[in-house]
Amino acid sequence: MSSYIDTVHPERHAPYLDIPDDVVEYLHYLDFVKLRSPRTVNGYYLDLRGFFRFMMVQWNRATAEEPSEKIDLTQISSKDIAQITKRDIFAYLDYARSTSNGAKARARKLSALKGFFGYMCTQVNKLSQDPTETVSLGTIKKTLPKYLTESESYDLLNNIQSDFYERDFCIITLFLNCGMRLTELVSINLGDFRDDTIRIMGKGGKERLVYLNDACKQALERYTEARRSLPKLLDKEALFVSKRTGKRLTSRRVEQIVARCLQSAGLSERGFSPHKLRHTAATLMYQGGVDMLALKEILGHENVSTTQIYTHINQQQLREAVQASPLAHQKFIEPKPSGSDSDSEDGNSGSQNAE
Repeated sequence: MSSYIDTVHPERHAPYLDIPDDVVEYLHYLDFVKLRSPRTVNGYYLDLRGFFRFMMVQWNRATAEEPSEKIDLTQISSKDIAQITKRDIFAYLDYARSTSNGAKARARKLSALKGFFGYMCTQVNKLSQDPTETVSLGTIKKTLPKYLTESESYDLLNNIQSDFYERDFCIITLFLNCGMRLTELVSINLGDFRDDTIRIMGKGGKERLVYLNDACKQALERYTEARRSLPKLLDKEALFVSKRTGKRLTSRRVEQIVARCLQSAGLSERGFSPHKLRHTAATLMYQGGVDMLALKEILGHENVSTTQIYTHINQQQLREAVQASPLAHQKFIEPKPSGSDSDSEDGNSGSQNAE
């Protein structure tokens, strides 16, 4: 059974045939009523499938040694789901921790469970009680995003090695200058460009316009010229296509292209990825003086609080702020000589008893 949705062609996802009917109905609710993105719906599918596989073992209807894909979840009824307690939720979260799921992964799994049980209680009235209602994992410690410095970004652009150089140079250039997500880049069509802007389809189907700087426009011009000379072009609307097949590049293929470019630039051991290039674009723009609200619009963030993480990584700006003080260049002042010893270490007034 497929566990991945192609965000460009979401209709290619296999039917949800390996999960309880109630979960199938919930995923349809997310898709058609809440209008969640295919990637979001698929994430809920995976997390809920994992939870109910765990519950089948808890109910002794499967064994822990049994391959997970062999566990039949389709027989789980609404009555079974109604028996799930808060204790089961805690047990699952503890199991997730024991299987090396980090804090963010566990929070995502809990969010999927809260969404599902909330739906069962308030939307379809199949449950009278929500076992996740008061469950909380506490505040997740925020980590600073990884990003390339300006110098490393130039190293990356200057060391691209590829059998389709114009395409790969353009991909890296757009990542570093526009701060787009991987799924946004692969879904770009030729018709998305208007003058010096590009229309990007972001999370939740939200559109935004991003302006193209001179570097992006030149890279796109060179690439589209090379693209026109391809002998085979099957996806005529897609911007980024395979040189060999003429089909739209997949997210996985772009990840491989970025990894190869990072390797040729000597940056492959640092944990960088397409998403880290998005962080790089945001960081360099912020360091260049871009307003936080403008950066929020460029990145397609729902709330400015998400964007504010970049205020914590602008060390150069903090350094310059301190140096801007009028007292920043004050030299050390030598102490003036004094005829009294009133500041002696023992704190006495200076005179000893005269005897």
